[in-house]
This record gives sequence, structure tokens and C-alpha cells, in this order.
Amino acid sequence: MKNYDQLTSLEIDTLREIGSIGTGNAATALSQMLNKEVRITLPEVRIMGYNEAIEWIGGPEEVTAGVLVKMSGDVGGIMLSVQKLELVNVVLETMLGTSIASYDALGELERSAMIEIGNIMISTFINAISGLADLSIKLTVPAFAVDMQGAILTVPMAEYGGMSDYLMAIGGNFVCEGKQVPCHVILSPDLRSLDFLLRKLGVSDE
Repeated sequence: MKNYDQLTSLEIDTLREIGSIGTGNAATALSQMLNKEVRITLPEVRIMGYNEAIEWIGGPEEVTAGVLVKMSGDVGGIMLSVQKLELVNVVLETMLGTSIASYDALGELERSAMIEIGNIMISTFINAISGLADLSIKLTVPAFAVDMQGAILTVPMAEYGGMSDYLMAIGGNFVCEGKQVPCHVILSPDLRSLDFLLRKLGVSDE
């Protein structure tokens, strides 16, 4: 069973392709939800350590929102959608006709909207992986949190840090009505699932 830092170039390229397809599908889902054209810039997909991922997303002390689901079935692990304030306001302005200056202003209605958007984006992303690899992946009810990024990313650390110090981080920008809105996703299959996924995609050398 391979760790993330033992992946071959072909295996990493395959994961990057999955990340690109998944974020493209998530952009399409967001576009349909908001009834606006939403594109995504070419996403960057990296295999990196937890601390490096936190810095890449914006630093451990930056406050952000996150929608997290756990995966089970053919693939176990977690997926986390990081919702920066710019994305939150694009969603709220379209769905509720309002915007916020900080996460402190999020009420029950606004939180529900962000959970719904995060859930749809994650589900669409996972469905793309399932279709590509012919897998059955179940998702839990999404959990929503507002906290410093360092605290939010301790969830995958606590769940899988004992198995691996690495994860897959995907970053890009949604483009909506001329605005570029940061988009970051953390995908962390457990090592058994990572191995199974690569074998299903026909690129594992084991």
C-alpha cells in the first residue's frame, strides 16, 4: 500500500487530471445553482503536507468557512471545500440578495445556503471520480464550520495524519461576472482507497 509521497509521476498526473475534471464539474454545478455563467481557471493540483497546504490556502490564522464530508464505500476518506469570503458573497448576493463583511455576520439562512452550495459542489466532484473509475462512493451529511484555517485543516490531520502526512490540495479561481473568486478543495482518501482508486484507473504499478 503506497503513501502519497511514494506516487509515481504517472499516478500524480492521473490524480491531477481527476482534480481538474472534478473542479470543472463543480463549476458547472455552481453555475446551474446560481443561474449564472461560472468558469474555473486551470486548477492547480498538488500533493503536499498538511502544513504546506495550510500556507498555500492562505495561512493558519486566516479565518475561513469549510464544508466537510466523509466518504465511504469503495473510497474512504474526507473532502473539504474551503469557502473564502469572496465565494460566500457571490453566493449570498445571488441567492439572498445580501452580502457580509465578515463571517461573524453569517446567520442561519446564510449558513444553510453555504452548506447547500458546498454539498452540491462536493457531490458533483465525487460523482465525477465515481464515473471515471466506476466506483460507488457514499457521502455523509455535510458539516459546516467557521474557524481559522489551521483549525479547520486539523480535521483531516486528526483523521488520517497517523497514516500519511500528505494530502491532495486543489486550487483555482471561479470566474463569475468578471470576478475571480478563490476556490480550494482538500481531498484526502485513506491509503487503502488511494491504492484502490489508482488500480481502478489502471495506473497503479503494484
